[in-house]
Amino acid sequence: MARSTRQKSQSGPDIRAFYEYIDDISREKGLDRDEVLDVIRSSLITAYQKKHGQDANLEVIMDRENAELWVIHRRTVVDDVVNPDAELTLEQARVIKPDAKPGEVLEDKENPFEFSRIGATNVRQILLQRLKELEREIIYNEFKKKEGDLINGYFLRWRDRDMMYVDLGRAEGILPRREQIPGERFRNGDRVKAIIKTVELRREKSREPGPFITLSRSSPDFVRKLFEMEIPEIYEGVVEILTISRQPGYRTKLLVRSNRSDVDPVGACVGIKGVRIQSIVRELGNERIDIVNFSEDAEELIANALSPARVLEVKVDPRAREALVVVPDDAYSLAIGNNGQNVRLASQLTEYRLLVKSQTQFSEEMSSPEARAQLEALFNPPETGEEEEFTALSDLPGLT
Repeated sequence: MARSTRQKSQSGPDIRAFYEYIDDISREKGLDRDEVLDVIRSSLITAYQKKHGQDANLEVIMDRENAELWVIHRRTVVDDVVNPDAELTLEQARVIKPDAKPGEVLEDKENPFEFSRIGATNVRQILLQRLKELEREIIYNEFKKKEGDLINGYFLRWRDRDMMYVDLGRAEGILPRREQIPGERFRNGDRVKAIIKTVELRREKSREPGPFITLSRSSPDFVRKLFEMEIPEIYEGVVEILTISRQPGYRTKLLVRSNRSDVDPVGACVGIKGVRIQSIVRELGNERIDIVNFSEDAEELIANALSPARVLEVKVDPRAREALVVVPDDAYSLAIGNNGQNVRLASQLTEYRLLVKSQTQFSEEMSSPEARAQLEALFNPPETGEEEEFTALSDLPGLT
């Protein structure tokens, strides 16, 4: 199929300035230059479709070396026009090219810099919108890959007294009240360390250029990442964090185990005179941290989890996932903790419901022969080989 192009010329300096602008905007926004050029191509196509019709056969030619930028509009010469966006009559064609013939494709080179004022405004609006979308997508992909990672930022502002905005460089993160450590106060320019909890795309009509990045300092995973950063044995996998229970701002318990017999997991986390753990405690606003050594033995595990309280005896009911714990009278308050905090976190850590009794309480409650007999039967069931009904530890008379 024969093609004919109507020739035009362009001003080199204007085109060179255009390509230099593309370089500048790519650097400024951290965008890939080729992707920016693709956005410009699609923006010009969209704008010229408004001029020539949705079915117009259009192509954008970019030639930086020769300082050229053209929009090519191709139309086929036909006897009867069916699609005026892409076709023209022989009579119309011969106005452009006197010897035009049916079936020939005429190419009209249009200079975007000679677009009408309204057309140029449309191009600019489309271009800015597409660049905004490209920037949003690039930032989203960048931060989406970092979900669950630690990140450093700087306090920007409060909104409604409970939503904190954090400067993350190319984007802003938000730290909702529920993701903050209670009692923390930040001022302008303060460093903020957090984990990236979730990254979501904003609604299309949002005025914000970047994605919706939710940060967290209250998550147990924030504590996990701090330990991975500060404790080499954890980062290298020598010491493993199995689970974490936490009441942000007050207390955290970590269940750890060593994958090497010559490494003490608790000592590795705490360090000599607590030097290793102190930086983490400071980052958490002096939150108490208990490092709990894992044990396959449920009784030992539960006793460890109730640290710092000393435990005298543990009776485990594995079927009901309950345990009776006896502690010295002077350790009872410590075992329970403020508002039940210590026993609640220990229960979450071990996945056992814990009934903590002081030595005196236990002795008094076990003074009943019936309670002693049922307790003995509970922890020493007959080996019949059959599944039998059992009484939960919490249902024993006297144990409340």
